Amino acid sequence: MNIADICDNAKKGREYALLGNYDSSMVYYQGVIQQIHKHYQSLKDPALKVRWQQLRQELIEEYEQVKSINGTLENFRSDKPFDHLTPQSEERPEDLVWPPPIPAEHRHLGQKRPSSGAKQLKKDLPQVQHRGAGPANRGQDKPKAERPGNRDARAKTKEDKLTKNAGDAEKRFVGTGYDGDLVDTLERDIVSRNPNVHWNDIADLEDAKKLLREAVVLPMWMPDFFKGIRRPWKGVLMVGPPGTGKTMLAKAVATECGTTFFNVSSSTVTAKYRGESEKLVRLLFEMARFYAPTTIFIDEIDSICGRRGTSDEHEASRRVKSEMLVQMDGVGGAMENDDPSKMVMVLAATNFPWDIDEALRRRLEKRIYIPLPTVVGRVELLKINLREVELADDVDLEGIAENIAGYSGSDITNVCRDASMMAMRRRIQGLSPEEIRALPKDELQMPVTMEDFTLTLKKISKSVSAADLEKYEAWMAEFGSV
Repeated sequence: MNIADICDNAKKGREYALLGNYDSSMVYYQGVIQQIHKHYQSLKDPALKVRWQQLRQELIEEYEQVKSINGTLENFRSDKPFDHLTPQSEERPEDLVWPPPIPAEHRHLGQKRPSSGAKQLKKDLPQVQHRGAGPANRGQDKPKAERPGNRDARAKTKEDKLTKNAGDAEKRFVGTGYDGDLVDTLERDIVSRNPNVHWNDIADLEDAKKLLREAVVLPMWMPDFFKGIRRPWKGVLMVGPPGTGKTMLAKAVATECGTTFFNVSSSTVTAKYRGESEKLVRLLFEMARFYAPTTIFIDEIDSICGRRGTSDEHEASRRVKSEMLVQMDGVGGAMENDDPSKMVMVLAATNFPWDIDEALRRRLEKRIYIPLPTVVGRVELLKINLREVELADDVDLEGIAENIAGYSGSDITNVCRDASMMAMRRRIQGLSPEEIRALPKDELQMPVTMEDFTLTLKKISKSVSAADLEKYEAWMAEFGSV
């Protein structure tokens, strides 16, 4: 059982319901509800458990609706749909139409009430009719809780259901005073699935790994030690050329450290209405404190918090920067008596550290350099990228690593990808599309040779210049904090 099976079964259940095949729909609903229950039992993350419990409850409600509609239709398909009327009853099917509501002041006059059969039919019919009602009945054919006049009751019912579903898990964040759309926007940025990137998947960068473990993992393991002057770092800035593994390190933090992980980009905290962007920033940090321990990862932070006071700075951008700075001063770990297990750490990455605002640079207490891979790191990267590819006996990874000095991690990945396709290109050269389709898979799975790498290195060059490296080294020499 996997997530794809759950999605597929839920989709089929809904499709069969829309097509009117209610029996098959109920079978799929029952199966997907059981699958979700098994998956829920295997989860350990409280936030994930709340979400899966909410999804299960929604599917149960859909199943009950389908079951109710199917039961009503079964009554109409039976040979005697009005068997509940006794032979002595004088009521006829055409009489089973309830009169208009009786005004309260006239109810004591003894008007005839609908019979038991009419009451039952009245109870069943709206469930069938409300989907296809005409304009004249719009608003009257909806369930009572869905009518416009009952929005407060519907909101209260939803909140009660949410509290009930939380039960054995952590309560979901409720943004009182915020627009629900803003809360939903940020909820989507919480990493709800495992990025599946581990420390071993990242070659070299031992200093960066050590610092991130010290900043995120150790304070939760040894909370009594990380207090006072030894309080955890509240902000870490990763600086380096593009493609050196900064985002991969952030994903490894999400996978290995077990903290709630917010992946934030400039679009996440940008809104078209005046004042909404600042609210998003404030809401982001409130949610982070609620779900603590939390890691907020802001990629390309220079696009959000560039240097203030420049001529091309917009007023809205300045307000967002100011709110970001105010919120970062209040995140967990800033005070001496804060509980390290409830900390909020801001993890940021940038390729342009010289464009970052000075006040933000001060708040990001640790500023580490993510350099280009060394010779050892390049060999490890080659092994990681080629672990699923068959290599010929003449391939010398150490020799290749010597020839790709100055290449970034993404450059090395491109080299491995291109070299692994060389054999396929030679095999299909000169063949027609029909002949290419008829090729067996075994003929394309050829080992990668040293010649393939030689040809690839003639086509793919490094993406980082020596002048760029000098700029990074000069900035780190002045502002670095390893």
